[in-house]
Amino acid sequence: MRQLSMAVVPMRASASSPLSSSSGFWSQSRAVLGLGLPLIGSHMAQFGLHVTDTIMLGWYGVTDLAAGALGATVFFAFFTFGTGYANAVMPMVAASAARDDEVEVRRATRMGMWLSILYAVIVLPLFIWSNVILDTLGQEPAVARLGGAYLAIVGFGLAPALLVMVLKSYLAALGRTQVVLWVTVLAVFVNIGLNWIFIFGNLGMTEMGARGAAVASVLVQLFTLGVMLAYAAWLPALRRYALLVRFWRPDWAALRAVNALGLPIGLAMLAETGMFAASAVMMGWLGAQTLAAHSIALEITAMFFMVHMGLSNAATVLVGRARGRRDLPGLRAAARVSIIISMAVAVATMAIYLLLGEHMVGAFLAPDNPERAVIVPLGVTLLWVAAIFQLADGGQAMAMGLLRGIQDTRVPMLIAAVSYWLIGIPAGYALAFLAGLQGVGLWLGLVVGLTVAAVALMLRFWRAVRAGKEAHFALDPARRSF
Repeated sequence: MRQLSMAVVPMRASASSPLSSSSGFWSQSRAVLGLGLPLIGSHMAQFGLHVTDTIMLGWYGVTDLAAGALGATVFFAFFTFGTGYANAVMPMVAASAARDDEVEVRRATRMGMWLSILYAVIVLPLFIWSNVILDTLGQEPAVARLGGAYLAIVGFGLAPALLVMVLKSYLAALGRTQVVLWVTVLAVFVNIGLNWIFIFGNLGMTEMGARGAAVASVLVQLFTLGVMLAYAAWLPALRRYALLVRFWRPDWAALRAVNALGLPIGLAMLAETGMFAASAVMMGWLGAQTLAAHSIALEITAMFFMVHMGLSNAATVLVGRARGRRDLPGLRAAARVSIIISMAVAVATMAIYLLLGEHMVGAFLAPDNPERAVIVPLGVTLLWVAAIFQLADGGQAMAMGLLRGIQDTRVPMLIAAVSYWLIGIPAGYALAFLAGLQGVGLWLGLVVGLTVAAVALMLRFWRAVRAGKEAHFALDPARRSF
């Protein structure tokens, strides 16, 4: 696999190296995987931060685990929406770098950082007074109080967390995906160490439980931001972008452009996350054991979904570069290869769910757990349903990445909202409660919503590409994105 990120070559070449239709399938595949594999690893490492928090709080106590899980869910909802700006930066930087336009690279990245900070400041009061909100939502008083304390701390980590995501998008668009991977992996180990100190009160610190996990999360985000900033600002190959020079100066045209692209992305991501959150609420109506099986199966599918996310990001970068070069044949080639690889991963994942489902679900429960005999079969059944929607889930993720690469986000946002909330959720409710299929019915509703989204988004992308609507993609180098 070609090392796209750490190769000792001028950055100008690595950021804009072409992937044209004349390249062979295997060379195109190497380009996709060269970007995608480190990004997949980065996403999995990011997921590992959540897993380590869950495990270590579980060791500490049930109330702290529940409060931490509740707080993390709320934080993730705000974080997901805010990452829309980071996801907007990726195709904008990729296209500008392909044109060797250093100014546009800097403008898009800076204003993505500005918008991330602004958003974090606006929502910070909701974190500080979150205990009132959790009480209103009818949570257990002890869990609501501790969850509110967790959020009041972790809210201060939202801005650095979003800035890290912008910098990851900036570096990935310039082909420097290896550093994105290794910094995220390092963050997991730092998080484990800080959790050990602050949750359990080691090295002379006060024992803080869930509050300690929140402190650790904020410190990890600040540490990661410091490393990413140092790399992005002072690496010789990246200095020509002058990312932090006169950072305080506003660029209103660029800010509007990033917002116009990023806001719909954030809303689309929130719509998908919200669909799964709503399914969890409805699973709770079916009983604690069904909800437990759902949570385990969802944790497993979320981990495997990180592969699709990494490939989707790689597709965004490669399509964005082709867009910047005004290379429509290369754009088509990058899209085709990305889709083929994504579908191959989906088929492999289906096989894993069908063959190893019982072992994976069983790993989440102690061998002597009296409820194991009920929860494991339920979880395995849900993974069988998850096997059905792998092609749809991978397809919608890839289609979203391709559309972001051509900077088409508003209509995809509407497609996502309709598919998930007007089709997926009602279908799940009807199959679960009206047709009597219960948990399986809810997951079949997810299949319906994801399938509709995948088909509609793919059709939109390929219709636009086949029509060759260059003006729609703003491929004319004489036109500015801002």
